[in-house]
Amino acid sequence: MISFDEAQIAQWLSPILWPFLRVLAVFTSAPVLSSRAFPMRAKIGLSLLVALAIQASLPDAPVISFNDPAALAVVIQQVVIGLSIGFAVRLVFSSVELAGEVVGFQMGLNFAAFFDTSMNTQSSAVARFFAQMASLLFVVMNGHLMVMMAVTQSFVAFPVSPNFLDALAAMQLQKLGAEVFASALWIALPMVGILLFTNMALGIISRVSPQMNIFAIGFPITLVVGIVGIAVTLPMLDQPFTALMGRVIGLFVSS
Repeated sequence: MISFDEAQIAQWLSPILWPFLRVLAVFTSAPVLSSRAFPMRAKIGLSLLVALAIQASLPDAPVISFNDPAALAVVIQQVVIGLSIGFAVRLVFSSVELAGEVVGFQMGLNFAAFFDTSMNTQSSAVARFFAQMASLLFVVMNGHLMVMMAVTQSFVAFPVSPNFLDALAAMQLQKLGAEVFASALWIALPMVGILLFTNMALGIISRVSPQMNIFAIGFPITLVVGIVGIAVTLPMLDQPFTALMGRVIGLFVSS
């Protein structure tokens, strides 16, 4: 009769269980990958498949008994690191959406707001458009593969251990908050400059020709200039988006 003891089961399952938990946490937090259109059973199955596929490139993980109190700390570490990877990628999308909010405010389109089910908040039409463009860029530039590379390399930078607080201290995700606002302003800066020049021109026209109803023609002109400016500057969105993705992925690749 074939029998197995707990040590053998732990030795067989440990190399798969810890990567599975980390990948599953990424799939539940990263944008595009955490879409509600993707069933949870499919996420679990794909996480298990990815965990099996990356076994060859992972360092040797310590064998921890499931009855050991340290096993709970290891589970928390995997979930925290996986959620941190997804949260960092979410910040890249948030910077693009914030740039859309700034552009929409300058265009006067912030009154056209929609309910964003992914964030449970109101977002303007321009911000939603920028978010959709960021999602398309994420897929086109193989952002999902970059995220999987970050997950694989994170086992080198943050190996499996019960000390999950040390991983959070090493990542320093709080520093990404300032970069979100700075990157959003840099993305929106060309459009802000164009619309500022347009408003200045309308102000000069209103002073030169007071009989002209500037309020009647100001909004259509600002709207047309904004749409044309978005069409001109949108092809350049890939450069800051790629730079931000590289910055985020670098947090988990380098130790």
